[in-house]
Amino acid sequence: MKLKSLALNNFRGYSKETKIDFENLTTIIGKNDIGKSTLLEALEIFFNNQTVVIEPVDKNIHSSNGSVEISCEFADLPDQISIDSSSTTTLKEEYLLSSDETLVIKKVFDCSKKTPTVDIYIVADHPTNSEVSNLLELKEKELQSIIKSKSLDSKLKGNPEMRKAIWSSISDLEIKKVEIPISKPKEDAKRIWEQIEMYLPIFALFQSDRNSSDTDNEVQDPMKSAIATALAEVQEDIDRIQKKVKEKAEEIANNTHKALETIDKNLANKLEPKFTPPTQAKWNGLFSIKMDTDDGIPLNKRGSGVRRMILVSFFKAEAERRLKTSSKKSIIYGLEEPETAQHPNNQKILIESFKSLANETGCQIILTTHSPGLASELPIESLRFVTKSAQGEVEIEKGKDIFPKVSEALGVTPDSRVKVLICLEGPTDVDAIKCLSKALKIKYPELPDLSTDDRIAYVLMGGSTLKHWVNNNYLRGLGRPEFHLYDNDVGTYQNSIDEVNQREDNSCGYLTSKLEIESYLHSQAIKYAFGIDIETPDTVNADGKAVPKIFAEAYSLKVGFDSPIRDSKAKQFLAERAFPAMTAEMIEERDTIFEVKGWFEKINELLQ
Repeated sequence: MKLKSLALNNFRGYSKETKIDFENLTTIIGKNDIGKSTLLEALEIFFNNQTVVIEPVDKNIHSSNGSVEISCEFADLPDQISIDSSSTTTLKEEYLLSSDETLVIKKVFDCSKKTPTVDIYIVADHPTNSEVSNLLELKEKELQSIIKSKSLDSKLKGNPEMRKAIWSSISDLEIKKVEIPISKPKEDAKRIWEQIEMYLPIFALFQSDRNSSDTDNEVQDPMKSAIATALAEVQEDIDRIQKKVKEKAEEIANNTHKALETIDKNLANKLEPKFTPPTQAKWNGLFSIKMDTDDGIPLNKRGSGVRRMILVSFFKAEAERRLKTSSKKSIIYGLEEPETAQHPNNQKILIESFKSLANETGCQIILTTHSPGLASELPIESLRFVTKSAQGEVEIEKGKDIFPKVSEALGVTPDSRVKVLICLEGPTDVDAIKCLSKALKIKYPELPDLSTDDRIAYVLMGGSTLKHWVNNNYLRGLGRPEFHLYDNDVGTYQNSIDEVNQREDNSCGYLTSKLEIESYLHSQAIKYAFGIDIETPDTVNADGKAVPKIFAEAYSLKVGFDSPIRDSKAKQFLAERAFPAMTAEMIEERDTIFEVKGWFEKINELLQ
């Protein structure tokens, strides 16, 4: 299941219902004490209520209402759920989905109590006709009675089938948005909730205010797990040790008793040893592991930035261990201000790892930040801006309109070193031309290396990062030339290229002569990166498939996937691993007309 949105009501600074949407990678931006961390902590309370526990003080201080509402909306739902060993059903058939066919779960915490209690509801478009509004709460015999009273098929077996038949017999179910209680033990409603819980994602929260030492939970939990695993593997040896200790202890006790008898038989008629072996927990507690890093330097003695980088890694490892050892199929990483104490280079490393992780199946990343460096590297679709209205209400905005507000709040400013804007379709195109330019520069030193040249800024026409939009808006007024390169797979792109070439500011545009940028890949680069032999046609092969589709099918077959990965995923893999394997010789073997070299010669001309 995938988290689609979170809604808060009467929780801390969120006095009225406020909703935030999530992508695979979502970045929450705002000033200090605006409510960014509150969103992550609300998710921790919803999923776990452990690292952060709901308290009476969590209700909005200006409200007399003691109820706090935390609602999560989910997509990518299970195809079916099991009520018992013989009955399966779907959330849709049980009228448990929203109008958007998503699953909305609301948890209502009573914060008027010293220890808040919780009631759980599914908010769904459900039958409200008084005849059939409570079918999920009825027992089998009660459903059978309705079946009989309506002269329906008496051979129907299983509660789901009976409910389906009863609902179908009503001409107007009066479907309305309602809250269906599911936390109290009421027949199938309770069993359905138990099934849903199995599919909910794991939520793992990494908070910013931590000591960053090797006694931190993120370090110690995996190490304790490693100790427990190791002890389990040597249990036979432990049993032998315990047996030997018991024998020796009994021998000593018996010898002591005999010696005591020689002194005075009346002192102890009986001295019988009772051996209690240590519990597994005590065995685990006998051992601990401290972490040394390079040159034997203890982790505690390293700089705070290094410690936090290591802790983020431990946090990820522990979260993945939890995922592997549970029945869960997906995971959400929530990270507060991961840039804390990090050098800008490390921030870039973190961002790239987060982007890559967010593309993994069943994985979502939610970050909070007020770092200009971190925010400027993030995709625009990931940004959520938390602010307050004139009335003091917390608001969450997204979309291109937030850029001026974000840049003002965080201090994101244009890079005056930029001399040329390169306009491409997407992020994999950026990776591709960087690799191609780097490879050609080895043979042609006069060409620019776009992977390191800070005179270049990229504008992604199908999406971008905050930094690139800020640069674009600023540099447009300074008359910086633009170099546009689009794939040849969309007919209307030629019109855009013609418009660019008609400008009088030295801007220029090209369509690839091959179908798309992946069509320039050499088969040997793909084989080197993935161990896969495929053709790389200039357009499409005899089956009408271009390089990404051909690769997707071959790669999925190699790793044993049931169905091919998406084209977008294939392009990402090729950008990350195949393009870096390209050499100048491979490029020129695939591009005998030196088209690619011509792109970089033109960019070099614009840079001058």
